[in-house]
Amino acid sequence: MNGLKRAIGLPSATALVVGTIIGSSIFVQASELTRLVPSPVMVMLAWTVAGAITLVGALVCAELSSAYPQTGGVYIFFREIYGKPFGFIWGWAMFWTMHSGILAAIAMVFANYAGFFVTLGVTGSKLVAISAIVVLSAVNYLGVTFGGRVQSAFTLVKVLAVFTIILLGFALGVPAGPASAAAAPIDPANFLLAVGAGLFAFGGWHMVTYTAEETINPTQTIPRSLLIGVILVTISYVGLNAVYLRVLPIDSVIASKRVAADTFDALIGPGAAGLISALVMFSAFGALNGIVLVGPRVYYQMSQDGLWFRMTAHLHPKFQTPDRAIVLQAFWASVLVWTGTYRDLFTRVIYTEWIFFAMLALGLVLMRRRPDYRPAWRMPLVPLAPIAFVLISIMIVVDQIRVDWQRAAVGLAIVASGFPAYYFWKRK
Repeated sequence: MNGLKRAIGLPSATALVVGTIIGSSIFVQASELTRLVPSPVMVMLAWTVAGAITLVGALVCAELSSAYPQTGGVYIFFREIYGKPFGFIWGWAMFWTMHSGILAAIAMVFANYAGFFVTLGVTGSKLVAISAIVVLSAVNYLGVTFGGRVQSAFTLVKVLAVFTIILLGFALGVPAGPASAAAAPIDPANFLLAVGAGLFAFGGWHMVTYTAEETINPTQTIPRSLLIGVILVTISYVGLNAVYLRVLPIDSVIASKRVAADTFDALIGPGAAGLISALVMFSAFGALNGIVLVGPRVYYQMSQDGLWFRMTAHLHPKFQTPDRAIVLQAFWASVLVWTGTYRDLFTRVIYTEWIFFAMLALGLVLMRRRPDYRPAWRMPLVPLAPIAFVLISIMIVVDQIRVDWQRAAVGLAIVASGFPAYYFWKRK
């Protein structure tokens, strides 16, 4: 058999959606959103709105994936909607910054929490992070079936752990008393910022589309996995934050730098730090596996189109995986970890994803007007929902530029450098 192996069913695809989204941020960074809207009701509303917006974006990808069920997902969508240059730029930004950067960043989160159990130091943390990338790259090198099973196992345990925390929080937690922050007025602009902060915790929802040619019945499986996965994550996030706010005074939630650990300390005593550190490590490791699995599929497809390094067009003859693309991704992510450059690159560029997401939603509206566009599944509320998504995405980008225009300008320049690179590859 000369091609990618179809081995990802609905459970594995859903596990990929959930496991990639739920990383470490929900366990440590809920305080930032709460600081922006210091009211339990508004916190719950902000997380729910962020989940609803994510669902709209996921449904956009679901329809497009049912129309173009090919390896590469978002890269393919841009190629078909706007032409090869825009597809290339997505892949260009993915490899050098967005995808490899988040891979390196989550690997460092894993390593930093490993430091709770073993003293590592700076060099030791980097070596642990690189080891995690290498181990998971080896897992996915050996086949999509093996990698999918690992993803499913980690996601199942992760989701069970999250729901256990929610149940324990409501069963054992004594409602916290009122706090001064709860009485603060809510600025509408801050609510929008809070929704934006929540949206970043939902990042990664689009990645399942990269594996379409390895998915069984992709025109049905991918839309279903996106719908089920995003709803499950939204319930998890809202439930966890409800527990945080039930157990801790809202002032304490805002001040906390490890809100999940502080919540468990209040529930079961000071020994909770180890449990939460283990959970964050486990969650980060599962998210890493999903990110390692999907990225090389984009680079493989770009190589098939003659728009990336020729070596990454290779499939392993036995394991039927894009083996060289997996190795190249592992190498570059490890370089970013070792040099520490991932943090600066990633923070400068990550917001630019929302420019691409806005273009995808607008592209779906445009594609509906083409007579040759025949998706197997159609998203409801078109064009209303996609246009609303476009406007929200633009607001996120404008807000980032307003807050730090110099960093934003550098990020845009990094992404825009893909245009000359595209014409170089095309000529070559």
